[in-house]
Order: sequence, then C-alpha cells, then structure tokens
Amino acid sequence: MPVTYCIDALGRIIRTTCSGPVNLAEVLEHFRALQEDPACTGQLDVLLNVCEAQVLPQASQLGAVSAAVGMIREKVQFEFCAIVASGDAMFGMMRMFEVFADKYFRAVRVFRETDKAESWLAAQRAAQDSAPRSHPRDT
Repeated sequence: MPVTYCIDALGRIIRTTCSGPVNLAEVLEHFRALQEDPACTGQLDVLLNVCEAQVLPQASQLGAVSAAVGMIREKVQFEFCAIVASGDAMFGMMRMFEVFADKYFRAVRVFRETDKAESWLAAQRAAQDSAPRSHPRDT
C-alpha cells in the first residue's frame, strides 16, 4: 500500500506513511478511508512521513490534497501537522504544501528527521494542553 496510516487514539495522532510510487488518486483514497474510519474523530495531530515516496507531487496536485484535508474537518479537528521529508525536492514540495494546508491546522511544519518532527509535535501538544481551548483558525 502506497499510503498507510494508523490512529493512536490515546496519543491523539494519525501516523501516515507514503511509500513507493504514490499518485494523487491513492492520496485522495486515503482521505476517503479516514472519513470512514470510526477512530478518526475528535482532535488529532498528524505525522506524515514521505521519505519513502518515489514520486514527487506536482504543485497543481497540492491544492487538491489540501482540499481533501478540508473535506473531513466536520468529522475530525486536525491540530498540528509534522511532515518528514528527507530529500531536497520532496522537502521543497512539502514546504509548498505547508502553505496550502495551513488553514486546516493550528500549525504545519516540515522536517528532515522523524525524531525532530515527533519532538515538535510533543511540544505543540504540551503547550496546547496547558492553554485555554480555542482554535485560532476558527476566528
């Protein structure tokens, strides 16, 4: 499977991995699967790893993926998104995706290493858990 995910309900995180020759249809199917997954609910962070993806997305496809994120917002409230992209070209494309998807998350950030992405997510979650509850994108 080019796009796989698991939801850690206790940790409130979706861990998604894209590997191999991922295409737009497979990415959109991933969002349909999330829409139907009963565990995909509430407030969740996202850790997206695209280090093993073999096909670079086209800039024109990033808007479609961002729109797919927005389509499932009624079911799940995405909080923070950390993207891991080790290669230079993919890192650049994910930085572009960061701009497209920013309106659907409290914050989106791209990293080259998984441990740094996980540390950032943990710090964001800790800060959020100690702060008053409001979503800045709702205002």
